[in-house]
Parts: sequence; structure tokens; C-alpha cells
Amino acid sequence: MTWLNYHHLLYFWTVAREGSLARASAELLLAQSTVSKQVHQLEEALGHPLLARSGRRLTLTDSGRVVFRYAEEIFGLGREMFDTLRDMPSGTPMQVSIGIADVVPKLLAERVLAPSLLLPEPARLVCREGKPPRLLADLSLHELDMVLSDAPAPPDVRGKAFSHLLIESDVTFFGSRQLARKYRRGFPGSMAEAPMLLPTENTVLRRSIDRWLDSIGVRPNIVGEFEDTALLAVFGLRGAGLFPSSSVVAAEVESQYRVEAVGRVPELREQLYAITVERRIKHPTAMLICETARTLNLHPQTPTGKRNGSTAAPARRTRLPRG
Repeated sequence: MTWLNYHHLLYFWTVAREGSLARASAELLLAQSTVSKQVHQLEEALGHPLLARSGRRLTLTDSGRVVFRYAEEIFGLGREMFDTLRDMPSGTPMQVSIGIADVVPKLLAERVLAPSLLLPEPARLVCREGKPPRLLADLSLHELDMVLSDAPAPPDVRGKAFSHLLIESDVTFFGSRQLARKYRRGFPGSMAEAPMLLPTENTVLRRSIDRWLDSIGVRPNIVGEFEDTALLAVFGLRGAGLFPSSSVVAAEVESQYRVEAVGRVPELREQLYAITVERRIKHPTAMLICETARTLNLHPQTPTGKRNGSTAAPARRTRLPRG
């Protein structure tokens, strides 16, 4: 592996900025011969001439301009690091900034993020919710460490961002006790004309549900569409209609919203992606979040359906009608 000598890079960067060895040497408090020798060593290591003399000034070659741009970024990040640490009191916990796409279910996001608060030295968790394009823009500016989304990064930003699949779960439909008892038998055919609460059409899950319902020839009565999945579930709690949720958080859905499972649909898949600017996640808290999320696939929950002595039918594979 070839290692870059950052002292040599610093000397070159200073000469390039000052335009002469004399001024660079004065700033660096070094002899001109020392600076010149170090810059030549950098040129030999890179295999390209970086500086050329133009009259009494030194100018950059084409290769020099490339190296100078990288040096500007490298030393700019170094200054930014010191400025950040200078303003941070000693002992401040590590911070992890997560962008959460507004279409990601809140219970699913909480299951994924909660372990970061249980570390021996817990990280300060900063969550920002918004539309995926805005969050991805903030990610590219390093204002976020990671973005959670229901879909991978779109084609126009691939190469600048990397998508890591964290969770892939089937979907369960839930309803109030009264609705669950009414529509559980004969599911999913029983949902024909049943009141239904669904995510809005801009979500991956909604498009999948629409295709699935069309494939089995079932036409529910869609009484509400919601961008906010928590609000959707609250309406479900009030008995406004049946609603879908990821099966990996089935127990939390039943407990928090006091609803029961109606039926589980393996044909429907809900996914959760972590999008980062690095192919391999390095932030320690972000790594823990991703590792914990993947365990949810290994230990999926089964909806209990138990509420006030009643028992839901066991989860089973949905049979599609023949023909």
C-alpha cells in the first residue's frame, strides 16, 4: 500500500497558495532548500511534476492543480475538525445524526434506533424527518450520518450514496377488536368493501398493496390515506378501518394501538434501507443501528391477536384465488 506523506503535501499546498518558495518558507518557518526538497519528494512519490516556473513565480501543472484541489479539501476538513472539537466541551457524548424519510413507519424507526441509547456510553441521537430528496442532499453535505428510507437511493444519486438493506418484512393487516373479528375469517377475500386505511400513493408499500389487491380481485373501501403512519394507526385504533404494518413490529402495533391482527400477507414486502455516503459504514453508533436492524429479520414477531380473552387466527400464508 502506498502511503501519502501529509507533511510533503502541506509544504506543496503552501507553496501553491503563496506562489513562491520564499513566501512559503517564511510561513512554514523552514529553509527554502528544505521546502523545495520535500516538494520534490512528493512529486517523485506521485510520479508527476506539480510545479513549473513562470518568470519569478511558481505555477501549477495540470497534475498540480488536481493535487491542489485534493489538498484544499483535506486541510479544509482538518480545520473543520479542530473547529468542531474546539466548540465541544470535554466529555460530550458522541453524536449520530439520522435522517428519517417521512414515509418510514415510526414504530419501525424506533425499533431500529433505540439500541443506540443503551450503549455503555450512549450516543446523542439526533433525528430529522423529511422528504427523501432533502435528506439525501443533507447527507451529501455530511450534515447527516445516515438516512433511513423505504427505498434505496434513486439512480441519479447512486455513486454518491450507498444503500444498505436493513429489514425486509412481510405485512400484517390490523384492526380494532370489532373489525378484526368481522374480517378475520375468510381473509383476504373478506376485505372486499371493508373500510381501509392506507399509506399515500407516494410510498413503496402503498404501490405494493394496490398491486396485490388487484391480483386477488379484492376492492376494499379506502376511507383514508395518510403520509404519517402513526396518525394512520391512531385512526385504526378508533375503528375507522383496517390498516397495514410491518410484521416485525406486530407486537408493538397490537400493544400500543390496542388493535388485533386480521391476517398476514407474505406476498407483501416492506423494506427499510440505510443510505450513507460510504460503502462501508464506519460510524460506531450507525454500525450498531444497522447490525441491530438486521437481527429483526432473524427474529420476526408473530402477531398474538390476544386482546380481552380473544385469540386471532394464527398467521398463515394467504391463498390466492385460482384462475
